[in-house]
Amino acid sequence: MDKLKKSSRKAAIGVIGGIILIAGIVMIPYPGPGWLVVFVGLGILAQEFTWAERLLDYAKNKYDAWQEWLRRQPRTVQAVFLVVTCIVVILTIWLLNGYGLLNDWLHLHQDWVDSPLFK
Repeated sequence: MDKLKKSSRKAAIGVIGGIILIAGIVMIPYPGPGWLVVFVGLGILAQEFTWAERLLDYAKNKYDAWQEWLRRQPRTVQAVFLVVTCIVVILTIWLLNGYGLLNDWLHLHQDWVDSPLFK
């Protein structure tokens, strides 16, 4: 029975940690807790999987190095990364029809904000 419990625990941690990890990866380009969610997902997976523990350590080190590198860059380089991040967020919201929903809810009649994917 202990083997079944251990297998069930490992499967549950794998599924839950995997879902959180995937959600975090999707959230990375957006303002907010994307990297935090990735690290939480890897932390959950690291409870049962040694590869996840190694990946968590590697990812933390790379993230810290990236942050330090970006901090050392001139303001113009930092601004480019900020602008690119904003463009990714705006385009994603548009493609997922976020602006189109507001357009419909507020009866703005601005068809150009509707996503081409939802027409």
